[in-house]
Amino acid sequence: MRGGRIRRWLRDWKFVAVEATASVVSVVLFCLGLTLLPLMIITGGVLLLPEAVKALHWWSNIARRRIGLRRGEQILVSSAALPPGSTIDERLRFACSRAAGRDAVWLTVHALPVLFVSLTTVLLPLGVVNSLAVPFYWQLAPADDPITSPYPVTSWEIAATVPLVAVVYALICWALIPAVARLLTRVSARLLSAPPKTLLAGRVDALTLSRAAALDAHAAELRRIERDLHDGAQNRLVSVVMMLGIAERAMETGTTDALPHLRRAQDAATDALAGLRRTVHDIYPPILDELGLDGALASLAGRSVVPCTIEIDDVRRVPAAVESASYFVVAEALTNVNKYSRASHVTVRVSRDGERLVIDVEDDGVGGARERPGGGLAGIRRRVEAFEGNLSVTSPLHGPTRLRTELLCGS
Repeated sequence: MRGGRIRRWLRDWKFVAVEATASVVSVVLFCLGLTLLPLMIITGGVLLLPEAVKALHWWSNIARRRIGLRRGEQILVSSAALPPGSTIDERLRFACSRAAGRDAVWLTVHALPVLFVSLTTVLLPLGVVNSLAVPFYWQLAPADDPITSPYPVTSWEIAATVPLVAVVYALICWALIPAVARLLTRVSARLLSAPPKTLLAGRVDALTLSRAAALDAHAAELRRIERDLHDGAQNRLVSVVMMLGIAERAMETGTTDALPHLRRAQDAATDALAGLRRTVHDIYPPILDELGLDGALASLAGRSVVPCTIEIDDVRRVPAAVESASYFVVAEALTNVNKYSRASHVTVRVSRDGERLVIDVEDDGVGGARERPGGGLAGIRRRVEAFEGNLSVTSPLHGPTRLRTELLCGS
């Protein structure tokens, strides 16, 4: 238990030291900002200020990730961006946005009070070391300029009391450094976090995009079903009707070639039925109901041309729509691997991360996979975004290729 407290204290001291170092950078940026403000009276200031705001967003986003890691939660980074070819009005609106103002307030606090507090706190342990060392070097100081740490040391009797000061310093450090670390974390999180209205607006935007993606995915699915029915089952059923008509006329005229037409009609009807079954399977695979996601993915792995390994953690049952989306994500990913990767092996990993279902598909192929409009990866992204999920593809030349998707699946 004592070792755990010491480790926590050391982590707190390290955090304060990092904040002290980072605050030095904030001081530099703060001074540059003050220097830039007078230039606003000329055109050059209008051109330079947005670039300074971009640097401010970059620095504050680094702080958001650092503070979020410290708190064990995610602080949304600023997504404000200046599009290329922006007009002067757009550049001014970008530079004077609420996000820029919030980051400027944080920079001011981080550059001035935080610098003083963090540097003072992080150097306190040096007082302990110095107080312990005073009895060993006090006599080396000139008589007219004695050691004053924290009071003048002019004799061995006074020097013998200085280690008690070290104990006081140590107690102050033990209590103060964790408190300062908590204070810096709380203040920074408060200044860097977007206000509730902004978070709500962002959530509304995300839901709007998710709804649009869901509608696009639904429309694309309906077009695919219509195309499959038109090009597959419908054409075969038309052939069945035509062959039955020919057979009927043959029987009416008393010829003997009706039987071959009936057999061809039967074959066409069988093909049409198989096509209908494939279409229904592509809407919602019955194997998901029968075997669950584990069994359905194992079935996909068994049909893969490239040897495939399935690794599934205890993900429990997730909503049927998420299971169906996961099935088709893996199916499309394996199809791409079989067609283009020239891989010798592919691994599919499925795990649960809180409210998200994480799917990783990694192969040892040639790499170089790119997302193209209308391609398989674009279809996977459209399907994933319908569930407020995200897709990332890493595919350097010569491999390996890794596709990672995250789908919201509830708690």
